[in-house]
Amino acid sequence: MKRILKIVLSLSLILALFVFYILFSTGSFRTIEHMFNGQIMMKVPIVGAEDIQLSRDDHFMIISSDDRAGRRDGKPSQGGLYFLDLKNPLVAPRLLTNQSNVSTPFYPHGISMIKIDSAKYKVYAINHPDENVHMIESCMLENGVLTKDSIYVDDNIFSPNDIVAIDEHQFYFTNDHGFKSGFGKLAEDYFGLKVSNIIFYDGGNFREVASGIAYANGINYDPTRSLLFVASPRDFLVKVFKVETNGDLTFIEDIVCGTGVDNIEFGEDGKLWIGCHPNLIHFGEYAKGKRAISPSEIITIDYRGKGDYTLEQIYEDDGTNMSGSTVAPTYEDLIFVGNVMDDHFLILKRQ
Repeated sequence: MKRILKIVLSLSLILALFVFYILFSTGSFRTIEHMFNGQIMMKVPIVGAEDIQLSRDDHFMIISSDDRAGRRDGKPSQGGLYFLDLKNPLVAPRLLTNQSNVSTPFYPHGISMIKIDSAKYKVYAINHPDENVHMIESCMLENGVLTKDSIYVDDNIFSPNDIVAIDEHQFYFTNDHGFKSGFGKLAEDYFGLKVSNIIFYDGGNFREVASGIAYANGINYDPTRSLLFVASPRDFLVKVFKVETNGDLTFIEDIVCGTGVDNIEFGEDGKLWIGCHPNLIHFGEYAKGKRAISPSEIITIDYRGKGDYTLEQIYEDDGTNMSGSTVAPTYEDLIFVGNVMDDHFLILKRQ
């Protein structure tokens, strides 16, 4: 009897420690308070503005929109890409996509944009037309008009999250899961199993260039230093890689961020601006419709080199103003804060 009692107590202790680890590693014990040195300029009524790409040269941005809550509740609607004139940022964004330039259904996720010439941009978008079907679509944007370019389908595109263009023909993207379903996917979400990866497309072929990541998410490229930054929200860190001439990646270091980092953008100041989920458990419940709001956060990373960087918190809110922040590009004194499934995104003005 004593032996059985010891076994039960030992198992209970292991279970308690395991639960504590999950709660601690997902930010569940963190206190969220409102913090921002500025004001909310506008709440823009676009649903699920998960990713935003911005051109400072030509003063516009592209917004990826998908009504994920509607799809979750069995009421799907066509997603889209929107155009916002940064010279008039308080004017309603204009829908760019239609049945002639993107697939139907079109449920966009991460996007990337690269300038081809003085008047033309190439826009890449992750598309999830079905729960088990994923692809990457590209379009050309010229004079405010979007035209269909290519569709990429490959076995390596199995759980795509975000994408970054290197040039007109090459790009990297993240798969945020290694397992498509079952206990393996559950272990990734709750236990932090590190099996997601980064894929490189060299203009002809796809290949894995990094793996062993806990929920590989946002990705961005610094061409001046040949550095690739990848968010790992489940591990609360940003991974830094050196991009080799053949597209391979050499790991440099992990930057511990203390929050669930999502999409990564570069500010005018050269810093990484990142939308974050400070409490992953609350975010997961919010995404499932079991919680009304989920906290939002913005941080910056001033990355000067290996072991030489500074983190700064810019914005924090319990989700009252907007839930589940994912991206935070800047333009002059404005910050555009996107999210996973709220019915609006924020335009903030810094003081």
